[in-house]
Amino acid sequence: MKPINDRVVVKPAPADTKTKGGIIIPDTAKEKPQRGEIVAVGPGKDGNKMTVSKGDIVLYGKYAGQELNYEGEDYLIMREDDILVIL
Repeated sequence: MKPINDRVVVKPAPADTKTKGGIIIPDTAKEKPQRGEIVAVGPGKDGNKMTVSKGDIVLYGKYAGQELNYEGEDYLIMREDDILVIL
């Protein structure tokens, strides 16, 4: 996959299945992860270079990105502006 313009492809981190105290979280109560790894980065837009690079771990907005299932894996495609911080 090669995103265009200021888009990035993110592989979301798996959702937590247990709390720190050991309580198992049912599937209906799991929250969408807000952290993931950058898998692919577009070239940028209007001559602006991208801040993130492949392999970066990032936090993004709760409802950011378009979900995509590619070759059995789940990904998110989002604009670089939707990324809040690089960890």
